[in-house]
Amino acid sequence: MKNLVVAIDGPAGAGKSTVAQLAARALNYTYIDTGAMYRAVAWKTLQQHEPVTDELIVRVVRDILVDLRYTGGKTTVSVDGRDITGEIRTPEVSGIVSQVARLAPVREKMVDLQRKMAERGAVLMDGRDIASNVLPDADVKIYLTASIEERAKRRWKELCEKGYTIELEKLQADIAARDKADSEREISPLVQAEDAVLLDTTGMSIDEVVQAILKMCR
Repeated sequence: MKNLVVAIDGPAGAGKSTVAQLAARALNYTYIDTGAMYRAVAWKTLQQHEPVTDELIVRVVRDILVDLRYTGGKTTVSVDGRDITGEIRTPEVSGIVSQVARLAPVREKMVDLQRKMAERGAVLMDGRDIASNVLPDADVKIYLTASIEERAKRRWKELCEKGYTIELEKLQADIAARDKADSEREISPLVQAEDAVLLDTTGMSIDEVVQAILKMCR
């Protein structure tokens, strides 16, 4: 089997990152965590030891090299050749990553790097616009979704296990609002690519979803 490029899109709460990581591991592929890439930019911004402004972030991202590779059974994140996998999950990085990710020059640079990584093959990437925008020539395109009720229930269970208390109805409303915002945004809205396979995971277990993805790849 050749080294495929797999693109998975879908709405909030569909479980994309969970099943994508498991499928990538089973295929021995690199899982491209696009969120980690924005965290890497945030990390390098903090290394400048200057007030965090949009201008500083844009300056930092201009010549940054973020790379993700699958080695030793896990995906490693490097910036300019330095492994920072364990340094991008700090509260300081989390505190500025939203500011980093909303800037157009950052998004443009990250998409460019994501495409370069995909050229190596044996890559699985998930997000909101991977098949429709970032990797329109991907070998396998999947649109992963589930009913709003199912996605809210999964998120509610996850939060309860972490000790949080939240009403299920509020989660449903939040997810519906997120769906609307994602599908109506001007830049790269959430859509199912014309040639993407629809995978509705309502009522499916995580393992069943992973097996369905593997079947499409094989």
